[in-house]
Amino acid sequence: MASSTSPQELAPLDSESQLSSLLVELSQQVQEGMSAMVKMINDVDDNSNGVMEDIQRCKDNALEKKKILEDKKDNLLKAAFTVMDMINNRDMR
Repeated sequence: MASSTSPQELAPLDSESQLSSLLVELSQQVQEGMSAMVKMINDVDDNSNGVMEDIQRCKDNALEKKKILEDKKDNLLKAAFTVMDMINNRDMR
């Protein structure tokens, strides 16, 4: 009792097999693409953290320079007022 499979019966099985293979391949490609995207997202996060650190460093430097300039301005004003007082005191004599 040998069972023979007709060509019409093989065609759907062959089509299903090809479709299944395509789906598996497509699924693997999608998974690889998603893995690559996750890696890129992590790289962007790392770069973003580095940029944020650089921005904070620049802010800190700018605040430090501002303080130095304000101190120099105060010293210059004090010196100017001292000179003006000296001139005024000399003229009063």
